[in-house]
Amino acid sequence: MFVNLPTTATSAHIDWPRRLDAPVVVVGGGQSGLAAAKALRDMSVPAVILEAGDRPAGSWPRYYDSLRAFSPAEFNSMSGVPFPGAPERYPTRDDVADYLQGYAAWLDADVQTHTRVQTIRQDGAGFVVHTANGRSLEASGIVAASGSFANPVRPHILGEETFSGELLHVAGYRNPTAFRGRRVIVVGAGDSAAQVANELAPVATVSLAARHPVRFIPQHLAGRDIHYWLRETGFDALPAGWLTKITGGAVVTDSVGFTQTLAEGPVDQRPMFVALDGNHVIWPGGQREPVDAIIFATGYRPSLGYLRGLDALDGDGAPIHDGGISATHLGLVYVGLEHQRSYASNTLRGVSEDARAVTAPLAAWIRGAPAAVGLAAAPGSLTTRGVRIATHVS
Repeated sequence: MFVNLPTTATSAHIDWPRRLDAPVVVVGGGQSGLAAAKALRDMSVPAVILEAGDRPAGSWPRYYDSLRAFSPAEFNSMSGVPFPGAPERYPTRDDVADYLQGYAAWLDADVQTHTRVQTIRQDGAGFVVHTANGRSLEASGIVAASGSFANPVRPHILGEETFSGELLHVAGYRNPTAFRGRRVIVVGAGDSAAQVANELAPVATVSLAARHPVRFIPQHLAGRDIHYWLRETGFDALPAGWLTKITGGAVVTDSVGFTQTLAEGPVDQRPMFVALDGNHVIWPGGQREPVDAIIFATGYRPSLGYLRGLDALDGDGAPIHDGGISATHLGLVYVGLEHQRSYASNTLRGVSEDARAVTAPLAAWIRGAPAAVGLAAAPGSLTTRGVRIATHVS
């Protein structure tokens, strides 16, 4: 399919044809997938969202019970729909899940739930998507927006196979009830570690263990929530390459008053333990202490196993990309990666801008922009990481 350019040079509008061979497949129906679907709709590009869960709410319904957004409602709106309720309130886990489900309804998106993507393969200039329930869908392009909740990261600890207590990732934590009266170590130096340790402190004996001390930014500064300053100063737009130089690693927004909890003593902060032995942790210096449970709040990696067959990932399973644009495959883009383009990238307030940034070139590729300007190449003449891709759209 080639583009019919406008006949009058003064026209600023291109009457794009509507005859796309196949829709764009968006993998994931959470905030990232919905933002991508909105951006594609704005460009009149057909899309279908494949969501593994039972509703378009992403991983939000599966987070721990007490989770609240780190930013007030006024900073959690996605493109076109304000977040409901008082602008200064901090939405709960369920508030966000309901907002996303309502956003999908407002968008009138084609969301196919209970549809887990298993593999994706190249098919000429497009793709074929295979699902766990045996379906195959043709796709003119792919937006990988599947998040990371399904791929938690937990370090291997020397002797962990002998540990008789409970080991779990924060992805499996729900509330403090099961930990009442127990000795618990929370491992991590990010927001989830701080929130869970703070929540456990009234009912358990808790230590926070991390390789580096927790670094905090205040929830409020000069009478305003910190997210006002992140937006107004432009910090939200700082690129990923600069952030590690600025922050030196993870920082915690002190949304639950964890600095006070540390100061008053209900939780102590320790260097990471070095090994496990039976029901004991072994601290640096050799001190042994019996422990009932260890909760790892050690982050996640993008859940992109369905792209392995494309050779689109590096050895650690991370996408090879530049700002969300695949560096290995034409027609493949990402939305929702942490620090994909900026500090705000995978947040409710930032994901829509990222979606627009990656779907514009995706739409241009699908519509045959290279061919339209005379750059069509012979089929198979362009190779990226060993995958032969035709640069024309027929």
